[in-house]
Amino acid sequence: MEPAEPAEPAEPEAAEEVLRSRSWSRSRSRDLLLLAGICLLTLLLVNAFVARPFSVPSASMENSLRSGDRLIANKLAYAFGDHPERGDVVVFDGTGSFRRGPAEPTGFGDALRAFAQDLGLAPAGDSVYVKRVIGVGGDRVTSTGPGGRITVNGVPIDESSYLAPGDEPSNVAFDVVVPAGKLFVMGDHRSASRDSRDHLGEPGGGFVPEGRVIGRADWVVYPIGHWAGGLDRPSAFAAAGGTGGHGDQR
Repeated sequence: MEPAEPAEPAEPEAAEEVLRSRSWSRSRSRDLLLLAGICLLTLLLVNAFVARPFSVPSASMENSLRSGDRLIANKLAYAFGDHPERGDVVVFDGTGSFRRGPAEPTGFGDALRAFAQDLGLAPAGDSVYVKRVIGVGGDRVTSTGPGGRITVNGVPIDESSYLAPGDEPSNVAFDVVVPAGKLFVMGDHRSASRDSRDHLGEPGGGFVPEGRVIGRADWVVYPIGHWAGGLDRPSAFAAAGGTGGHGDQR
């Protein structure tokens, strides 16, 4: 048996082609990883500073918002010296006002969880609420109970454009002056909403600090049948404009 002839060395051109192919594959993988990292970082920054998605947890804002709706909270709405205004629908952290507990994280675990929530990496939790602003700092908000309208600084507010059908403006009588830097908020489905009215006798009086507002609810994005171009400020509050507010108590 004749010995096998040694294999001829691969052509230099073929070897170079294999090396180029491997180099291109590694470069493409790095580019894809870099692109994924940029997309993730952009998403985190948007969630932290621009807009953040939330799920509506209850029926307290029907029919403006329904339980399970996904909305986008505009975090830039009050970022440059602007304040929440009467009629705005806001998403806020109710810790310390609607829920008992410290307003700030007390430990490393709480701080880490709050940071993850700010980035949208963790669920918002049961301390986050969505309500409509009825009074701002300096406003006097009153109700005579069933059959009467809510008044802001003596101006009756026509809430028929957003109140849930069949609901009274309030079944509870109250007369409060909103402290500077705080908000008096209520749900649109008044008979199914626990809001500032339910915390009047508690520490803090049910007033929400402006600093606890996460953003203004501007868009409903899911389900498709509930899409809305914006949760506009009702014209009903225009009549109360210039009657105090944001610390100007009258």
